[in-house]
Amino acid sequence: MVITGANLRPDSSAVSPDVLKRVTKTYNMFEKMFSGKEAKTSMDSIVYKYIKLLAEQPNIPVGELQRISAPVLVIGGDHDVIKPAHTLSIFENIPNAYLWVLPNSGHATLVTRANEFNRSVDGFFTFKYRKIEDRERDF
Repeated sequence: MVITGANLRPDSSAVSPDVLKRVTKTYNMFEKMFSGKEAKTSMDSIVYKYIKLLAEQPNIPVGELQRISAPVLVIGGDHDVIKPAHTLSIFENIPNAYLWVLPNSGHATLVTRANEFNRSVDGFFTFKYRKIEDRERDF
C-alpha cells in the first residue's frame, strides 16, 4: 500500500490551525447553503461532500495502524499541509513501513513530482519489502 498526505484525524495535531480554520469555515458555509436543500449543481454536491469529509474524517486511532500487516510506503512533503510529525507518527506505527519525505514539496507530491513519485512507487511495488536492521544499514 502507498499513502501520501495522509492524516489520522481532522484536528490541529494533523494540520496547522490556519488550515483547520479554513476547512471549518468552508464547511460551515456549505452547511448553511445546503441545510435541508438539494445542491444546485452536481459540482456543488461534490465540493460539499469533499469539504464535509475534510472537516469530519478520518478518525483512526493510532493503535489501529499496528494491525496493518501489508508493507506500506508512507509519503509526505516537508512542507505538506499534513504536519511532518503526524506523517512520522503514521510511519512509526505501521510495522512494515517505509518513510519518504520529499524535500521542498507540499501536499500534492504525486502531481508536482510526478516522475519521481511514479518511479519510487513503482520501485516499492517491484521489490520485496525488507526490514533493515543492525549491520544491514547503509553507512
